[in-house]
Amino acid sequence: MNRNSVVEPSEIALDEGIFLVKLARKAIETYITNGVIIDPPKDTSEKLLRPGMAFVTIGSYSRNRELRGCIGFLQPITPLVKTVIHAAIAAATEDPRFPPLSRNELGDIVIEVSVLSTPKPIRNIDEIAVGKHGLLIYRGWYSGTLLPQVPVEYCWNRETFLAESCLKAGFDPDCWLDKKTRIYVYEARIFYEKSPLGEITEKNLEDEFKVRCKWLLD
Repeated sequence: MNRNSVVEPSEIALDEGIFLVKLARKAIETYITNGVIIDPPKDTSEKLLRPGMAFVTIGSYSRNRELRGCIGFLQPITPLVKTVIHAAIAAATEDPRFPPLSRNELGDIVIEVSVLSTPKPIRNIDEIAVGKHGLLIYRGWYSGTLLPQVPVEYCWNRETFLAESCLKAGFDPDCWLDKKTRIYVYEARIFYEKSPLGEITEKNLEDEFKVRCKWLLD
């Protein structure tokens, strides 16, 4: 495999997902405690040194995993391992919706890493699958995205997912009906801590959507 080819989510094994979640936590803890940005570990696999896209989400465990920060990168500019490091630190310190994470919170957070595929344009909204796709909305110089797990968490249908993505981009909720709006979809593999410093596993969004949002599918 070309070392410059983008890492796609389908290539990530569970042990590599676990590695990335542990790395994200270490990046956050080291930066919050010492103000130091860690380097990729020496045992990082060649695959994770290829360019990749990822988001890191931080939740407050004692508040039912309430969002505490989420930032990522949708361009494969840096090696995936560095993308995760920088996204983790940014989610902890630069998300404008929240104050920077404090040292006292480190034992109460849970970490989630979403490894993203290359966004692809769609021509028809019927191509959007809730529980599978994230959305990226573009119009002019402005854009916004919502990860695949967001509509599953709130049991949104396709139209609500589109409307919320438009709002995230700063547009009216019906912006997806405008021919000037470009809509892209992407997929993700999502690895997360079940509890702070606890077991790390992978989310199955399609199954979760069927169970959590059964009423929507009936």
